[in-house]
Amino acid sequence: MKPLVLIVDDSLTVRMDLAEAFHSADFEALQCSSVKEARKALAGQSCDLVVLDILLPDGDGFDFLREIRSSKKSDIPVMLLSSEAEARDRIKGLKKGADEYVGKPYDRSYVVSRARQLLRHGDQEAGGKRQTVLVIDDSSTFRSELQQALEKQDYGVMTAASGEEGLRMAADLRPSAVVVDGVLPGIDGATVIRRIRLDTALRQTLCVLLTGSEEQGAELKALEAGADAFVRKEEDIPVVFARLAAALRKAPESTSQSAVSLLGPKKILAVDDSLTYLHELTDALRGEGYDVAMAKSGEEALELLAVQAVDCILLDLLMPGLSGQETCRRIKAAPFLRDIPVIMLTAMEDRNTMIEGLIAGADDYISKSSDLEILRARVRAQLRRRQFEGENRRIREQLLRVELEAAEARAARELAETRAALIAELERKNRELETFSYSVSHDLRAPLRSIDGFSQALVEDYGKALDEKASDYLRRIRGAAQRMGELIDDLLQLSRIGRMDLNRESVDLSAMVTAIVKALQERAPERQVEFRTQGGLVVEADPRLLKIALENLLGNAWKFTGKTPRAMIEVGTEANGRESVYYVKDNGAGFDMEYAAKLFAPFQRLHKDTEFPGTGIGLATVYRIVDRHGGRIWVEASPGAGATFRWTIPLSKGGEAYERTQPHHSAG
Repeated sequence: MKPLVLIVDDSLTVRMDLAEAFHSADFEALQCSSVKEARKALAGQSCDLVVLDILLPDGDGFDFLREIRSSKKSDIPVMLLSSEAEARDRIKGLKKGADEYVGKPYDRSYVVSRARQLLRHGDQEAGGKRQTVLVIDDSSTFRSELQQALEKQDYGVMTAASGEEGLRMAADLRPSAVVVDGVLPGIDGATVIRRIRLDTALRQTLCVLLTGSEEQGAELKALEAGADAFVRKEEDIPVVFARLAAALRKAPESTSQSAVSLLGPKKILAVDDSLTYLHELTDALRGEGYDVAMAKSGEEALELLAVQAVDCILLDLLMPGLSGQETCRRIKAAPFLRDIPVIMLTAMEDRNTMIEGLIAGADDYISKSSDLEILRARVRAQLRRRQFEGENRRIREQLLRVELEAAEARAARELAETRAALIAELERKNRELETFSYSVSHDLRAPLRSIDGFSQALVEDYGKALDEKASDYLRRIRGAAQRMGELIDDLLQLSRIGRMDLNRESVDLSAMVTAIVKALQERAPERQVEFRTQGGLVVEADPRLLKIALENLLGNAWKFTGKTPRAMIEVGTEANGRESVYYVKDNGAGFDMEYAAKLFAPFQRLHKDTEFPGTGIGLATVYRIVDRHGGRIWVEASPGAGATFRWTIPLSKGGEAYERTQPHHSAG
């Protein structure tokens, strides 16, 4: 579907002229002469672009722009068109939301090219896998014949009648190939190809030069201009087409749409306190297809640059208020402006003045008395330089990005290799340590049993012969041996946990807690402890390891509530987002949270052995079990107010939630 442009202007001449230009560029155009007509048109159908005059018979273009921006169609691109030369009008329009502001008299090709940019129309036409060909020839008959032949072979075809028009279309549409006649009105085919080759956005485009000339050396000249192929027109169309097709097979499927073309629509800012000279500059530059924004002072220029992007600045040296040199310095000091080429203009033929202008940051310097053709050439040169610098910057950034990515990849690979090596090494050391701990612990048990056994034999056989002091020594020896035995048993258990296979299954945690509590009560029936166990707790865990963890946690709670008059121990679960958290809570001795970080390390105890006996291995064992299940464990406590141990047991990969809760009940 062709894009639809709504043209709103009270001048019939302007409407007809723009409509013809848009139709030639494959747009649909709808013409309106007033705000009322335009409002009705927008309400009745969907438009892709609005070209809007500022001065209309029944309203103000600025007001209608504001109306568009506040409506449901606020995203429609709007191009303001006005004969007002004041910079303040341009600034006002852009601040109110216009996407472009073009002064009258306008250049048709600029308006169409800018419209294509605003609509990204070039991307749509050049998109997909179909190759596109731009045919530039002043013979409508030959253009039509060649277009039909190419379209039969499924090429997308665009045509232009002059080199200037063809270059603008190439910049907008980015064809796969350009077929250009050698002899054209205006610039010739060789010049068209040279300009394409100078444009970093187009230089990869395949170029074929056609000629009707019999001149010797014509082919050599075409190839020197940068043509990829040379075809004579006197050959039959099928022959011409066959040779074109051979060349087109080498053409890229599409050219880059992101790079800015040197031949695309360009906006020039002219700054001079002489309105006469501004109009002279404008007339000269619009003939090149540029749109010219005018400012009558340095202050106006800076204000305009804050809202309007431009491609080149022509700046008068001597102006009232802010001078050209100071204006240039401010432009070059602004990060978002400093890359815009500045050409200083002056009526003074003074070498020192030229040097001062260049020192201020100007990219070029030209006398106002110079031929305007020279001025246009200087502008083209600065635009070309800026494009080359932008292309070089883009290439440097790409190379830097590639280098950074390669460096990151190397660093990531080296880090992964180092990490893998350390984890191998760490696992080996852990296995060695566990094996050593198991061996030492196992080997120590026999002599400890001997020490304990012979000490008991001494008491039984010779106890009456020993005095009180000797008997006390033997009791201490037996106590130390038994404590060492307990410590070795705990170490062996901790070592075995690291080597045991983890076999998850559905475990009734509530039933397991009840069984452990019953065993604790049987060992000390004289104790009165209130147990609260939440019913219906089912988790996915290794039952052997889970039982060891619960025995340690409940055993700790039982031990540290030993001196509490109304002891209470509670087991349950609580929600923490999408995660279930289990807990064992008591109202026993508690501890200072300042030392909580040491609690899960082996042999770390927060109470004296004479107050609460233990080996300091139990919580380290619990930590290892929870960690092997991929969970976390932490504690909250305060001295004299008990402790709460909380832990998580995540589901295994692909597992489903087993946790279910029922109302609380008390047991014990």
